[in-house]
Amino acid sequence: MAQKFIGLVAGKFKQIAAIVTSAGAADAGKIIAAGTDGKLHTSLLPTGIGANSVSATASEAIAAGKLVNLWVDAGAMKLRLADNSNGREAWGYLKEGVSADAAATAYRLNTVMPNQTGLTVGGDYWLGTAGGVISAAPDATDDANSGKLNQYIGKATSATEIATVEVAPVEL
Repeated sequence: MAQKFIGLVAGKFKQIAAIVTSAGAADAGKIIAAGTDGKLHTSLLPTGIGANSVSATASEAIAAGKLVNLWVDAGAMKLRLADNSNGREAWGYLKEGVSADAAATAYRLNTVMPNQTGLTVGGDYWLGTAGGVISAAPDATDDANSGKLNQYIGKATSATEIATVEVAPVEL
């Protein structure tokens, strides 16, 4: 249900609904309301303020909650699964799954990454394979890890979320 307020229109009181999204200049001067999630829609925010994200085409199917790597394919920015075993560092993550060759929005690290399962609250997590996370850093003294990436991702704030940090990976 939209929030409503009383306004004076053509000399008469009228009940007017607040907007939850903006179409731009046509909505100038209108009262705004939080959406059903209790937050303001990004269309209501000034340019440059809002989710720190990138829209790009997924080069493979990627599930929600997976870490992603940005790369350039024939001059076009694309998304693929981040992976510590093949040098694909994590740039961000997906909140919603996407099919191969479909547009997706990737959210930067340094935010809270949802859609995880089985995390230990307060536990540290590193980039794993296929966009996943692991609970122990790859052992730099183990020759089997030679060439892998050691990238700290962040700390679990619940069983389903990680407060991520943006840390450059180290190639072992």
